Amino acid sequence: MHRRGVGLAAFDRQEQSKRSYAQLSSTISQTQVDHLHSQLAQFRTALAHFASTHRDSIKSDPTFRHAFQQMCYSIGVDPLAGPRKAGWWAEMLEIGDWQYELGVQIVDVCVSTRYRNGGLIEMSDLIRMLSKLRGVNSGEITEDDIMRSIKTLQPLGAGYQVVDIGGKKMVRSVVKELDDDQATILAIAQETGGRVVESMLEQRKGWTRDRARAALENMLLRDGLCWLDEQDQECGRAYWVLSAMQWDV
Repeated sequence: MHRRGVGLAAFDRQEQSKRSYAQLSSTISQTQVDHLHSQLAQFRTALAHFASTHRDSIKSDPTFRHAFQQMCYSIGVDPLAGPRKAGWWAEMLEIGDWQYELGVQIVDVCVSTRYRNGGLIEMSDLIRMLSKLRGVNSGEITEDDIMRSIKTLQPLGAGYQVVDIGGKKMVRSVVKELDDDQATILAIAQETGGRVVESMLEQRKGWTRDRARAALENMLLRDGLCWLDEQDQECGRAYWVLSAMQWDV
């Protein structure tokens, strides 16, 4: 009796079978890839048509714009990424340019108000001033628009960032990070209309007098985040945190 499949002939048949299966698998995979590319191309065309048709609504209506962005992000497309990243989006919709334009206006407002707020402005104040700068015909802007535009400013290395202080969103336009003591003082200042004295920090936070004075003096002299009133009627010495004060602008 002879065993079947013994020797070089059997080995050749096994290798040929492996190659056949590999070729079949490759053919199926390529077919699937081609089909996927075709589907993506069709979807891209449909999405481009929709975006082009509703371009004005996307740029002027914040609710519509947000819904459109969410739809795009769900498939991994960023329509506001700018000319280099967005490619055909920026070319077709000019939304990338719109986002960069808003970024420039954010810089304009932040720089022009830095002398009185130390480079820290409340989000609502920034939106109000941007709306005034842009005019009534430019469409409403939202916090989401601000945050996306600030991301386009990151390559400048200017320190623009959205921070949360005392439950309020604020935009920082200086490179320096806020430390914990500064954040605590800013949160208290928001409750008091900007006025902070050393005794507040001692009573509310249990700080020593030296710690309270050092933190306030750093904000005054090093960071320019507050003013000093040496003729305060209650205690003779009070610090006014600029970003927490109300300005009629």
